[in-house]
Amino acid sequence: MIVLSWLAVPLLLSRGGASVIPYSRFLALVDQNRVVTVQIGAQAVTGVYRNAGKRIDFKTTRPPGVDEPQLLRTLSAHKVEFSGSRPSGLSHFLGSVLSWLLPVVLFVAVWFWLLRRMGGGFGAGAMSLGKSQHKVVDRRDLRTSFRDVAGLDEAVAELREVVDFLKDPKRYQRLGGRIPKGVLLVGPPGTGKTLLARAVAGEADVPFFYLSGSNFVQMFVGLGAARVRDLFEEAKAKAPCIVFIDELDTIGRSRAGAFGGVNVHEEREQTLNQLLTEMDGFDPSRGVIIMAATNRPEVLDPALLRPGRFDRHVVVDLPDRRGRAAILRIHARSVALGNDVDLEVLAARTPGAAGAELANIVNEAALLAARRGKQAVGMDELEEAVDRVSMGLERRSRVLGPRERERVAYHELGHALTALSCEHADPVHRVSIVPRGVAAIGVTQQLPAEDRYLITQPELQDRLTVLLGGRAAEKVVYGELSTGAQSDLQQATALARRMVEEFGMSDRVGPVTFARSSIYLGGETVRTETVSPRTAAIVDAEIRRFVDEAETRALAILGEQRTDLDRLAKLLLERETLEGAELAAALAETPALSVIR
Repeated sequence: MIVLSWLAVPLLLSRGGASVIPYSRFLALVDQNRVVTVQIGAQAVTGVYRNAGKRIDFKTTRPPGVDEPQLLRTLSAHKVEFSGSRPSGLSHFLGSVLSWLLPVVLFVAVWFWLLRRMGGGFGAGAMSLGKSQHKVVDRRDLRTSFRDVAGLDEAVAELREVVDFLKDPKRYQRLGGRIPKGVLLVGPPGTGKTLLARAVAGEADVPFFYLSGSNFVQMFVGLGAARVRDLFEEAKAKAPCIVFIDELDTIGRSRAGAFGGVNVHEEREQTLNQLLTEMDGFDPSRGVIIMAATNRPEVLDPALLRPGRFDRHVVVDLPDRRGRAAILRIHARSVALGNDVDLEVLAARTPGAAGAELANIVNEAALLAARRGKQAVGMDELEEAVDRVSMGLERRSRVLGPRERERVAYHELGHALTALSCEHADPVHRVSIVPRGVAAIGVTQQLPAEDRYLITQPELQDRLTVLLGGRAAEKVVYGELSTGAQSDLQQATALARRMVEEFGMSDRVGPVTFARSSIYLGGETVRTETVSPRTAAIVDAEIRRFVDEAETRALAILGEQRTDLDRLAKLLLERETLEGAELAAALAETPALSVIR
């Protein structure tokens, strides 16, 4: 950068309106009697010459050792007006100084500009690099409370103690109690961990310091540690308050890599060490509560989780059906709902959905109703929003050929009929051959009647049968297979492997588990095998047996229902989508069908 600046400054200083010409060109113009006036300097010759009736300013550099008396005689012979100038010592000195000083000034200016950009705001300088990049939400601006949290009753009950301590710390100190220094919120993404932290600050009416773990990790080693120190100093000054660190695993990963010599990140380790030191050093009685969130607790350093640091872990899990209905009611408070909307039904349709997904469903439904010009959001919009969020947008532009479309219809009905025929399978909600998302060209939706936390072996075997129902339908109808069952085979194989290796559901393998263990080492997850080659062969044979038995069962079911399969395929090709009730009504027209429950 200095070299470029040094080269650029003389060009800037010499920039003007005169045309720069070689010295030989200048002599040629003199010989042609085209030069009008000349001013001779110590290093340059400037003047005016004629060109096609125009007067043009020029400038040329005098070569070293030029014969000045001869030049003057030549100019006099061609009747050129000339004069000379001798630079003063001061101007010569200033020119020399500027030619060397300006590049340095330009370099320093660019460097300070870069430091300001790295340090944060416009007014931040080089010393602001060590300043924490947190956001402080004042108590007057915090409007979030536990009324805005639903489906997390246990977590709210745990955190009310933190609120009580911030409001009345003497109540706990009177009996010798000590509030936990750190509260770690653990749960899947989108379950409301940040919302809970804001609600605690809002209920306690204290300042809320928010920052992400990535704000600490910087290019320079030691910069993250400096920001940790600055964060705790400011938090102590504003106590009582809550400091919330989102994505704690960014800086709190295990330091095993330092001993294993793999993927050592010096800056991250320095930041983690400083965080551990600060958490040991501050007095919790001052009212500074450290809260953090992560969805990967298994990768955190053990020193971070020991008592005295993050010694209270609050699980923020996915909501159940009742919790999902409560979350939907919260997000629907600002949305005009139609009279046909039943949020309980919508909650039943979204098993396993997190709070963020439910909020997205309500928002998508509101946008869809606005596009349709409706005055209120109806159940149709909410149902379509669920499909959009879970399966993606409809892609009617993807036109399938007649044969492919027919094969997809048979494939999806294979899933549906096996699900209706298996006693423990979830009810069929919808069958569609409308392409959705990136790769799905058909879908069969099943919705459980209730949230399940324990699944029996017969239920898992029925799931395997349903997964292989589409492939079995293609075998029964066409006598050949296609690539459409790829995802089904992946899911079926993974489920069968878990039944054998983790759930102990194979009589031949026995009541043992052979699940592959994972450890976090040196910045990456390493999987280890826990079975011998002989046992692995037995496990593979049992997985194959479970899958083969499920396929045989699916083939038997669809072979018996071939007539209904053909009839429903024609109906599905005509309508493109069949709801569960429509499918049941169509099957009810066959009195002899006894296997359908």
